[in-house]
Amino acid sequence: MITGAGADRHTDVGTDTDTENDREAENRRGTGPGRRALRALFGRQARLRWVHLVLGGALLMPYWLLSTVLLGSLDPRKGPLLQVLLYFAALAASLPMAAATALVPTVRALEGAAALALCAPARADEVATGPARSWAARRRTAGWFVLHLAFGGIVSGMTLAGTPFAVMLILRPTGFEELTRFWAEHGVPGPLPGPVLGLALLGLVVGTSAGLGGLLARWAPVLLGPTPDERLAAAERRATVLAERNRLARELHDSVGHALSAVGIQASAAARVLRTDPEFAAEALAAIEETARSAVAELDAVLGLLREEERGGAATAGPTLAGLDDLLRQLARTGVTVDAELAPGLDRLPPGFSRESYRIVQEGLTNVLRHAGPAPARLRISLTGERVRIELTSPLDRLRPSRPGRPGGGRGLRGIGERAAALGGDCEAGPTDDGTMWRLAVRLPVGTGGEQR
Repeated sequence: MITGAGADRHTDVGTDTDTENDREAENRRGTGPGRRALRALFGRQARLRWVHLVLGGALLMPYWLLSTVLLGSLDPRKGPLLQVLLYFAALAASLPMAAATALVPTVRALEGAAALALCAPARADEVATGPARSWAARRRTAGWFVLHLAFGGIVSGMTLAGTPFAVMLILRPTGFEELTRFWAEHGVPGPLPGPVLGLALLGLVVGTSAGLGGLLARWAPVLLGPTPDERLAAAERRATVLAERNRLARELHDSVGHALSAVGIQASAAARVLRTDPEFAAEALAAIEETARSAVAELDAVLGLLREEERGGAATAGPTLAGLDDLLRQLARTGVTVDAELAPGLDRLPPGFSRESYRIVQEGLTNVLRHAGPAPARLRISLTGERVRIELTSPLDRLRPSRPGRPGGGRGLRGIGERAAALGGDCEAGPTDDGTMWRLAVRLPVGTGGEQR
C-alpha cells in the first residue's frame, strides 16, 4: 500500500499519464486521413486560400475585359463555339498585360502582404513584403502575379458558374430535360441523377480551389522571396548591426566596468578604515564621487554612438591617449601604482585610433585592479614610425586565484583582442618566461585607425 506523499505522487503521475494518453488519442482522431482530407478542402486555411484566389480573379477582370473588347469577343453574331474560344483567347491576352503591370516595384509589397495574410505559404519568413528593387525581383514578381491572376480567374469562373449550376442539379433530382436528352444522344443507358452530378461538380470546384491554392502557397517563397543579391544585402546589414552592437558592448564594458571596479575597491578600502582613519575614508569617498562623475560622462559619450547616424556626424566616443594622466590618477587612489613611460606625440595620433588605444590601456589596467587588487604595474607606450606598441606588466604573485568568476566569464581580454584586430593589429597576453609577471602586449599600425569612429 502506498500512503502519504508517495500516494499523492503516484496519483499525480497516473493523472499525467492519462492526460498524455487522452491528448495522443485526440491527436490521432484529429489527424486521420479523412480528417486531414476534410481540413485540406474545407478548413480555415483552404477558405483563406480560396479568398486569395478570388482576389486574383477580381484583379484579372480589368485586363480580361480590355482584351475582350480588343478581340471583339462580345460580338453576338459569332457562333457559340467561336465565342468561347475568343473568351479563352482574351484570357491569354490579358496575362501579358498583367505581367507588365507587375513590373512596378510596389506590386511585390502588395502581393507579398496578401500572400502572407491569405495564402499561408510554406516558408512564410522567406516571403518579401518590400518593393522589388532589382529587375530580377520584378521579373519574379511578374511571374507570381500572372499565376495568381490565372489561377484566380479559373477558380472564380468555376465558383461563379459551377456552384449555382451544382445547386440547381441537387435541387432537381430527376435532372433537366436538356441534360437527359444529352445523355440519350451520347448513348448513356442510365443517366446519372442530378444530385450526384451536382455533388461531383461541387467537389471539382472545391478540389480545384484547394489544389491551385496549395500550388501558390508552395511557389510564394520562390517567386516572392528575396533574390540572391537581396539576401546578400540583408546579411551585410545584419553584420553591420551586430558589429555596432559589439562595439557598443565593448565601450560599455570598458568605461562602466572600469569605473565600477575602481569604485568597488575604493568603497572596500573606505569601509575598512572608516573608524580608524576617517580622513582616508573621506578621501576615498571623494575619489568615488569623482570616478562616478567621470563614468557618467563616459556613459553619455558611449550612448552618443547610437545617435551618430541621426546627427550625420561622428560623435565623441570617449577619452583619448591624451587623457591617460586622469586614468592613472584614478588608479593611484585605489592603490594601483602605475609606472608609466609614454612616448611623446601620442596627442597627435588620429582621434579614432587614439580612442581605441585608450580603451585597450584602460581595460588592461582594469584587469590589474580587478584580478590583482592594489598592486604595482608598469605601462609602456612607444611610437615607432607608423606603429604603436602598448606593453603592460604586473606581478603574477599578486593575482587572486580564489576570486569568484562572473556569470558568462570575463570579456576584457577578448574585447582587447577585438579592438586590436579592428585596428589591424594583434595582442598577446600571458605570463612572462620567468613566471613572475603577467604581460599584455599590443601592436597597432597607426595608418589603419584614422577612419575609426
